[in-house]
Amino acid sequence: MNSPQTPVSIGRTALICGVGGQDGGYLAKHLLGLGYTVVGTSRDAQAGRFTGLERLGIRDELMLVSMSPTDFRSTFQVLAQTEPDEIYNLAGQSSVGLSFDQPVETFESIVVGTINLLEAIRMLGAPIRLYSAGSSEMFGNSGDQPADERTVLKPRSPYGIAKATAFWQLAQYREAYGLRVATGILFNHESPLRPERFVTQKIVAAACRIAAGGQQPLCLGDLSVQRDWGWAPEYVVAMHRMLQLDALEDFVIATGRTHSLEEFVATAFAAVGLDWRRHVVRDPGLVRPTEIDRGRAQTSRATERLGWTAQHMMTDVVRMMVEARLAEQPATRRAA
Repeated sequence: MNSPQTPVSIGRTALICGVGGQDGGYLAKHLLGLGYTVVGTSRDAQAGRFTGLERLGIRDELMLVSMSPTDFRSTFQVLAQTEPDEIYNLAGQSSVGLSFDQPVETFESIVVGTINLLEAIRMLGAPIRLYSAGSSEMFGNSGDQPADERTVLKPRSPYGIAKATAFWQLAQYREAYGLRVATGILFNHESPLRPERFVTQKIVAAACRIAAGGQQPLCLGDLSVQRDWGWAPEYVVAMHRMLQLDALEDFVIATGRTHSLEEFVATAFAAVGLDWRRHVVRDPGLVRPTEIDRGRAQTSRATERLGWTAQHMMTDVVRMMVEARLAEQPATRRAA
């Protein structure tokens, strides 16, 4: 087995599908630092804003191309033209909450996009390695035992169902055709690049806004749900290491520590000197039809095989997100 810490030789090309998202930006930065040529895809690369790449200062360091993952012809053409050594499939509808309102779009963007990549790789016959973004949502409620690579999948959202389907697609192509493919089953991971439609950034934005004098309270649903929250820039390192093994396999990537949403909220408001209980309103309308009560992870295999262990826990993540948010606020608002 290749050591996960072995330096990568310059000259390799990586194709990142969904480069405009949080993980896509951090992964692109990491791979550029390793000497890769990085190609990023978006449905419309000419019209894309790519604010994440701009914030990371790397937009001009990679090639951006248009590709529709749900269109096989588009997918095949991009792979044939760019000739990547590695593909990181981070594209598709990425919000669990939104998946209840858009189940068809969620399923198509994740499942059809994945099968198109697999078929294109198979037809090209090139030794391309494919990383596919899985999710802890695939596990559903795993009970009292932390979820690992052998845990039965029982998804409870359209998003989780789509990710589980894509997971089995990869497993089948790996077994049937010998493709070099792997799924990273990542638990929640956050950063300043998260948009506010994600509850973590919604919380951080509200705490900073209220600390600056805003009067509107923060509306949230069920605060008792528990999740394993990590730092996104660390998780992309695990993605890359997964594709450096001689024999590819699937890995659970997480911190191994679980906290309630209430703890996340309390930590964010405390970071700006506020008592969250004075500023948060419960809204039953924000409770999902089906929910995962507690997300727990067993990460020993990633530590043993990849040499990867999370360094930043939930409190670190919240602090760094708050600091980044405050730094972005105009000085007049911070002084208010």
